[in-house]
Amino acid sequence: MKAFRLEELEAERLANDGAYLQFLRERNMSVGLYALDRTEQDTQKPHDQDEVYFVVSGRAVITVGEESTPVARGSVVYVPAGQPHRFHHISEDLRVLVVFSPPG
Repeated sequence: MKAFRLEELEAERLANDGAYLQFLRERNMSVGLYALDRTEQDTQKPHDQDEVYFVVSGRAVITVGEESTPVARGSVVYVPAGQPHRFHHISEDLRVLVVFSPPG
């Protein structure tokens, strides 16, 4: 078993000075913590893997392809591989768990 605490992951992400921290990588998936503060821009490019976002905290809008939807704590969004996507109109600092399959 592997277990993680969000507070510890956030501290590690900050110590590494990056918006994304991959904290689990297995044969069929990887999981990371993605953080965007209100003043930041999401500059993601489409990924080669399917991904699922689970919003831990914050508020924003996500656009996937041509569709947009507001997200907040508890929101779950699936993004197919190769699909353009980004968070925008971030009104509260955003913390998101990201699951890639296969590993990203």
